[in-house]
Amino acid sequence: MELVILRHGKAGIRSPSMGEDFERGLTTSGRKDIEDVANSTNVLKLVFDKIATSPLIRARETAEIVAKALKKQNVLEVWDELKPEAGTADLYRRLSELKVDSSILIVGHEPCLSGVISDLISGGKNSRILLEKGGMAKVIIDSFAPKPSGELAWLLTPRQIKRIS
Repeated sequence: MELVILRHGKAGIRSPSMGEDFERGLTTSGRKDIEDVANSTNVLKLVFDKIATSPLIRARETAEIVAKALKKQNVLEVWDELKPEAGTADLYRRLSELKVDSSILIVGHEPCLSGVISDLISGGKNSRILLEKGGMAKVIIDSFAPKPSGELAWLLTPRQIKRIS
C-alpha cells in the first residue's frame, strides 16, 4: 500500500474566544500553500484511490483543496481515526481493511502524523520525524500484521514541494 501523509496547512491562532480547536480553519497563506502542494501532486504523478481526512476544519479544508485539484472529490472521506487524539491502532485497523495495492492520502495533525511515520518505518515512536504544516511523506506499507511496517519513500517540506511544480 502506498500511504501519502499530508499535514494540514497553516491555520488561525488558537484563542480562548474562538472556542474549540475543532473550528480553526486555514489562513489565507495556509490555503495558498496547500494550493501549491495540490498542484505539485500532479507533477509527482500521485494518484489516490482514497483521500481520508481528520474531521477538524483545517484538515478538511486541506483535503478538499487537494481533492479538487486532482478531481478526486468523490473519494474524499472523513475519518475519526485521524483526529489529533485518536490512537494509531484504530488508524492501522482502518487502513488494513483497504486493498493492499491501494494508494491512500491521509490528512491530519501533528504529532500524530510524525508518530505514524516513525512507527511504520522503525517499529516505534523513537525516530525523530518532523512533518511541517503542508509537508508530505510517502510510506510504502509492507504489512499490517503482526505489526504495521513500511519503508519511507520520501519526506518533503512545503518549500521542496513548491520547487517541484
